Amino acid sequence: MTELTEVRIDKWLWAARFFKTRAQAKQAVENGHVFYNGSRCKPSRAIQVGAMLRIRKAEQSFELEILDLSEQRGPATIAQQLYRESEDSIEKRQQEQQRRKLERAIYQAPEHKPNKQQRRQLSAIKQERYL
Repeated sequence: MTELTEVRIDKWLWAARFFKTRAQAKQAVENGHVFYNGSRCKPSRAIQVGAMLRIRKAEQSFELEILDLSEQRGPATIAQQLYRESEDSIEKRQQEQQRRKLERAIYQAPEHKPNKQQRRQLSAIKQERYL
């Protein structure tokens, strides 16, 4: 068995379970949601142990150091050993999660769906915002 010295970033993101498919990982890298050592990269970028990654996924942001390389997706316990998330990153994610939780607690869902007249009014308001 050979020891890996570098792996494509899209394969590593998939193996580390940040994305369900390699295609999703590739798309995230292409769209600029993944930064390798502070700069954007291509999906074919070879990563190495010790490098820093910043990943934006939905409403979450991760800052991590690569500890090990893998091209194969395995169990979650093994995937978590591939990286170490910074304390600052963990704290920011927890604060953001708490903020979203409070926003959901304040939100009151409407009792019923809007009727046709109300939908037209909402549509007009949305169009004014984008003009």
